[in-house]
Amino acid sequence: MTDRKIAPYGSWKSPITSDVIVSEKITLAQPTLDGDDLYWSEMRAAEKGRYVIVRRTPDGKTTDLTPMPFNARTRVHEYGGGAFVVDRGTIFFSNFADQRLYRQDPGSAPRPLTPAVDLRYADGVMDRERNRIICVREDHTAPGEAVNTLVSVNIDGDDAGGTVLVSGNNFYSNPRLSPDGKRLAWLTWNHPNMPWDGTELWIGNLDGRGAVSPSKMAHAPKLVAGGIAESIFQPEWSPDGTLYFVSDKTGWWNFYRLRDGNIEPLCPMDAEFGRPAWVFKASTYAFESNERIVCTFKEKGQTRFATLNTTTRQLDRIDLPFTEIASVRAASGRALFIAGSPSQSLSIVLLDLKTHQTQILKESEPVSVDAGYLSTPQAIEFPIENGLTAHAFFYPPTNRDFAAPRDDKPPLIVMSHGGPTSAATTELDLEFQYWTSRGFAVVDVNYGGSTGYGRAYRMRLNDNWGIVDVNDCVNAARYLIQRGDVDGNRIAIRGGSAGGYTTLAALVFTDVFKAGASYYGISDLETMTRDTHKFESRYLDNLIGPYPARRDIYLARSPIHFIDRLACPLILFQGLEDQVVPPDQSAVMFEAVKKKGLPTAYLAFEGEQHGFRQAKNIKRALDAEAYFYSKVFKFDLADAVDLVKIENLNNV
Repeated sequence: MTDRKIAPYGSWKSPITSDVIVSEKITLAQPTLDGDDLYWSEMRAAEKGRYVIVRRTPDGKTTDLTPMPFNARTRVHEYGGGAFVVDRGTIFFSNFADQRLYRQDPGSAPRPLTPAVDLRYADGVMDRERNRIICVREDHTAPGEAVNTLVSVNIDGDDAGGTVLVSGNNFYSNPRLSPDGKRLAWLTWNHPNMPWDGTELWIGNLDGRGAVSPSKMAHAPKLVAGGIAESIFQPEWSPDGTLYFVSDKTGWWNFYRLRDGNIEPLCPMDAEFGRPAWVFKASTYAFESNERIVCTFKEKGQTRFATLNTTTRQLDRIDLPFTEIASVRAASGRALFIAGSPSQSLSIVLLDLKTHQTQILKESEPVSVDAGYLSTPQAIEFPIENGLTAHAFFYPPTNRDFAAPRDDKPPLIVMSHGGPTSAATTELDLEFQYWTSRGFAVVDVNYGGSTGYGRAYRMRLNDNWGIVDVNDCVNAARYLIQRGDVDGNRIAIRGGSAGGYTTLAALVFTDVFKAGASYYGISDLETMTRDTHKFESRYLDNLIGPYPARRDIYLARSPIHFIDRLACPLILFQGLEDQVVPPDQSAVMFEAVKKKGLPTAYLAFEGEQHGFRQAKNIKRALDAEAYFYSKVFKFDLADAVDLVKIENLNNV
């Protein structure tokens, strides 16, 4: 091996370019079993973010099933998920452009089942005996807030958008039909709760017509578990008709079941068998048989995989080469899921439950990169206020071809994840490696409010958004500065959505960061309460306080009102069709920063919603951010990138 070249951090030449990242980039979702065939969906950046349903047959042949211009994506809750159902080779899916449900029989073109009006569908399950799908419907046909219900849709398409089965609450999810077809379980919740705050699990009996027995009947729907301060996750029926679910009533998302009218805990432990239901069809477990559950869980923030014997209640761990596992499905002798590790991008994985051998079926980033360019994340726990600690993953700069000058220290990028009720994970993400292979250090912070560490850790953010998350990001940076890992004069913070808000708040309310990058971030909390979608329209009641009663807090924590405190450069990115964080949030912030005379740039993208899905825009944003840092931190980029117009650049 030749000697490494000496070059300043940030200026290293890397094979992980923006072109490489977007060349074959896809997002994988919803693995599904249908007999011997496997299905999943792929969001393809090269096809402008189109979602395509894919089938893999036992002979290993993979086929795209969603013809152009169809796009199998639902907008229920805006974040979607659960966009398709497969039954004996027939696919039922929601099409993004018109949000109608379509039926696609083998070898045939899709045909619509629902009318061309603003009705949206998600999270469906087959009711084969009654020739219908039961699913969540979000009705936008009338002025005001959308109406969410559980409905049945005839799979021959002869009804007017669905027959309402359950209604009256703000939100519904997880309709699940018992194996005998006689009972329906579901989750429901109301404003201001989010599903990880508090949900209710209900069971209703289905009458001869397939309707849920009304509340005044002898077999009225029954509340099984949950409430305003207990989050229920993923109810499922076992093959013998026992209802299982996950609840965090002990402070941890653990397994329970309903048997003979009693709720039984199955495997009590300080671990999280659930996760925040930002999208439909989230799944951490599945039945391999009546006696065995396959499951994934997080223990001290680390992902584990196991089987649970439903008779002995014995949990048997299985060591797999993955640090993130999600969307678990199972059938006799096998499990299907999405998984990744620091050396493996998120992939569709098939597991043989007898031999524990895994097979990678599809990778989200099928790019071969030499390990010498990959930074391996290190879990760190660092001190914060009040004698507590917080968690993060630290990625040191790594490039086999380069070293920095003696006594030089790398710039640091602090990553603030979205949600904010979400979590940083450690699967291979080439966008992270884009930075570390150029000589940046990266720390991905699981600030208070993140999942994977129990309900108490998750609840740290309630009433304290804009404080706890900001302080934890600051403390992560200071911890690494004190350890001598990074250059305290070259610290940037970046994040998207809620992470964009944390980024903006950290820049105006603290003086640690020397630059920032906000992707569709929230700058005005008050505007956010009046101008966002239904799912999150009352989210801030818990994170900030009830509005308008606590308008003072909304004003006090909105970065837009404190531009006078901002003292460093800022770049902003925004999709112009964003229904979650409206474009004005970024545009107004940009104008205010420009007026103050600080270096700033604003890139807005036509055709993008909340999160960028088109290859050209992902590439442009990544290169623009690197160019911005090179000007702010005064180093030369090794790559030739398109220039970015930076206002007030001479004021660096």
